Amino acid sequence: MKMVVVAGTPGSGKTSVLIHAARSLQQMGVRPAVVKIDCLWTEDDARFRRLGVPVAVGLAKDMCPDHYSIYNVDEMLDWAKEEGADVLLNETAGLCLRCAPYPDSALAVCVLDVTSGPNAPLKVGPLLTTADVVVATKGDMVSQAEREVFRERVLEANPACRIVEANGLSGKGAAELAELIREGPEVGEKMLLRHNPPLAICTLCTGELRVSKEHHRGVLRHLDGFMEYSGE
Repeated sequence: MKMVVVAGTPGSGKTSVLIHAARSLQQMGVRPAVVKIDCLWTEDDARFRRLGVPVAVGLAKDMCPDHYSIYNVDEMLDWAKEEGADVLLNETAGLCLRCAPYPDSALAVCVLDVTSGPNAPLKVGPLLTTADVVVATKGDMVSQAEREVFRERVLEANPACRIVEANGLSGKGAAELAELIREGPEVGEKMLLRHNPPLAICTLCTGELRVSKEHHRGVLRHLDGFMEYSGE
């Protein structure tokens, strides 16, 4: 069983890229199954079902979708095996960019929108820097010079990644991505994340509504970068 984790910025075209890649995998004789993780609502599962691909949906609701995806890995893999799949495609919403939901023995795919600006790759963090493959979408909406600058910024952040230029409408890049998925690693028995989650769970995460540091505990970072621990 192989596993692919697809993450990226909101609106970058993760689902469209994955649909084309799933179709290419089917044409290669590879049986994919999809677990779509979103926050509150999605109808993307219907798009995958039209391909005849088994699909399951998980809604993280008031939790971080990347965290939700990470601790449900075993359940997702068991489901994919029951469906007779060769590869699990896990698409996760990804919102804060600070998380990197990639286990060490899964293929990590980060999808970025080229129209987000030439310096956008430098702002993404571990979601990009720990990925194996970076899929750049909407490149047809910018100039060749802008595409090249964007590509250089991606390599500056993650020199070891493989860049795939894709188009969610035409399907460009889907066959290349599918081939990388087919050649990807088998999942290990004990997987580890490639990067640590955010530094600490803060009191905002546990429901505190009041503002200002005096009401909060744990690791607190000041505007000037100074960090302190407040609490027992």
